[in-house]
Amino acid sequence: MKKGFIDSHCHLQLDNYKKDRQRVIERAREGGVSLMITIGIDLHDSWKALKLAEEEPDIYCTVGCHPHGAGRVTPEDLETLAEMAKNEKVLAIGETGLDYYRDLSPREIQRKVFTEQLELARNLGKPVVIHCRDAYRDLIRIMVEKKAQEIGGVIHCFSGDWEAARTFLNMGFFLSFAGNLTYPKAGKLREAFKKTPKNRLLMETDAPFLTPQAKKGERNEPSFIKYAYGSGAEIKDIKLEAWINQVTNNVHEAFPSLPNPYYNKRIS
Repeated sequence: MKKGFIDSHCHLQLDNYKKDRQRVIERAREGGVSLMITIGIDLHDSWKALKLAEEEPDIYCTVGCHPHGAGRVTPEDLETLAEMAKNEKVLAIGETGLDYYRDLSPREIQRKVFTEQLELARNLGKPVVIHCRDAYRDLIRIMVEKKAQEIGGVIHCFSGDWEAARTFLNMGFFLSFAGNLTYPKAGKLREAFKKTPKNRLLMETDAPFLTPQAKKGERNEPSFIKYAYGSGAEIKDIKLEAWINQVTNNVHEAFPSLPNPYYNKRIS
């Protein structure tokens, strides 16, 4: 089986793809995408993500509650997420975290729900997918308090500086970069990417958001992942095929329950 691009974070279940979802998935496959991980952002959305993952062999998912909707999360929601996460197609808990940029839920509630999902991931033995915007200080404080290094996971769509990147790396987390890596004014982001070890990086689209520079003005989709990969390979001064191989290995390290078709167990 030939390795292809992996989109480690997209939102295929959103209504942005309601009219042409299957064609979007087919375009990704035609464009060399071998695996897509579609990310849940609330209970209902997570159900939709899981349903899609169960229907498509090359799509996996996560289940969780985004900080934007933290104010609506109930204890029953978390119990339901725990049951959903037992499905073999569910790789992680998330997208969870903190967002002080839009502040769509009270910050105290965001911190509470983030902490609860960290504990949920720990109890389930799953990694976490973390969102952070303008909230790195509180996010890191909670991660340290809750010993998130024992849980592991991914800082999705990393947008901080090298100091923040180094903190997450020291905690054993992977950093995922999206189409914003291709933006002309993303110098600090590219610097953080360049300094991050190759074996701790993932690539994502965050589709339908963060369309890469080459497709500005269009709805983002997984087939556009090639632009993030191309930028990443250029920054790391590595051939694209080698970069695809490296990221594939990283994805399997980040999400241990993901089946690895490239590993052939030697039978003695």
